[in-house]
Amino acid sequence: MRLVTNAILAGGLLLAAAAAPLQGQEISVEIRESIDAVIASAYQSAATGLPCKVKTRGKPKILRWEVVDRCLNDAAGRVNYEEISRRLEEIRAQGKIAPDRFSGPVEDSLTAHALPFEKILTVGEPQTLLPLTNSLLKFLPPDALMGLPVTDKFGNNVGTFEGVFSYERTGGLATTNTYRLSLFQYRDARGNIQFSADKLLLDSFGVPWTQAKAQRGLRLQLDRLLPPR
Repeated sequence: MRLVTNAILAGGLLLAAAAAPLQGQEISVEIRESIDAVIASAYQSAATGLPCKVKTRGKPKILRWEVVDRCLNDAAGRVNYEEISRRLEEIRAQGKIAPDRFSGPVEDSLTAHALPFEKILTVGEPQTLLPLTNSLLKFLPPDALMGLPVTDKFGNNVGTFEGVFSYERTGGLATTNTYRLSLFQYRDARGNIQFSADKLLLDSFGVPWTQAKAQRGLRLQLDRLLPPR
């Protein structure tokens, strides 16, 4: 009887192990290729209608921020997030991959397929600035624009771009709604990290279009595709 019981227990453990999500194993090439195919289709939808033609204004010349923002937000809005999320969940479930391990490959794919600025915007005057708006920063891949010179609205070079961070605030006394803004930091001439005093970035700062155009500028957001569990 004890031998039978042990055999049943061993069989149950094997079945449980087979059904359990992968925790310590490397995600296969096939799974990664499946993820890439789904993510690539999302970017194909986003790219429909791109590039957007955008003109400049002001001195120093800077691309019209409202056109840049509209172009980026419209492109991201063309993605069917529910469908893409469903397809990704099918891949995760079939591969028996734990959600916390699945997000990494999806994030890698989102960055790898991110669209460069030159495929998003058509610029007639190349000697201009790309505005660092809140929307642009929201879609920016982690390594994009790093080290590029940052110019303020008066034409002063204030330092070099050093990445994006999020700023959360409530709507004021009349509401408790919280919203998040994407901001940036830069390194000044003394090597110190500085932050913009302006929270609502429109055309307050920019980077040279000629240096930014080949860099990735539209990265779809992970939390729209893999809702938190």
